[in-house]
Amino acid sequence: MLAEAGPSIEKFLSSGITRLKKKLGPINWQFMATKKFDAADFAAFLALLPESHEGVRLRHAVEVRHESFAVPDFVALCRKAGVAIVAGCDSDFPVIADVTADFVYVRIMGTGEKEKLGYSKPAIAKWAARAKTFAAGGAPKDLPLVAKPPPKKARDVFLFVISGAKAKNPAAAMAIIDALA
Repeated sequence: MLAEAGPSIEKFLSSGITRLKKKLGPINWQFMATKKFDAADFAAFLALLPESHEGVRLRHAVEVRHESFAVPDFVALCRKAGVAIVAGCDSDFPVIADVTADFVYVRIMGTGEKEKLGYSKPAIAKWAARAKTFAAGGAPKDLPLVAKPPPKKARDVFLFVISGAKAKNPAAAMAIIDALA
């Protein structure tokens, strides 16, 4: 029951993460692929996430991995709470690219050993373009949305290269950064 996670959330937040102050990025609350969407339980969990802790602003993201979350009700709950939905792309998990917060959190997981940069040059360019679209307040047309997009407004974008061919992830991340310039 997510609604009973209050003590665990408080224990985690009190572990010293706020010492990072302004350097603290979004907190990713990751769920097992077996966790199914239950609107009431998930709403109760989102209500437990504080906007700040020890004077430090907190930004929260939820990484759900079950297809039952790909519904407008889930997106609406996250928008109401100002919590980002992690767009976990290039993996076996369902992609929910809906913007629900003042930032976007993307995790790309498809680097390959045979690619010098982990991703092909066209894929690097595509991810850089997607990041620019998110930053400008839009949603990339080639990523799936489950609800109507919110009004356009500039947003911070956190794009992480993880999984796949892990040794190639730093090269892919640097190539995307270069492509953004």
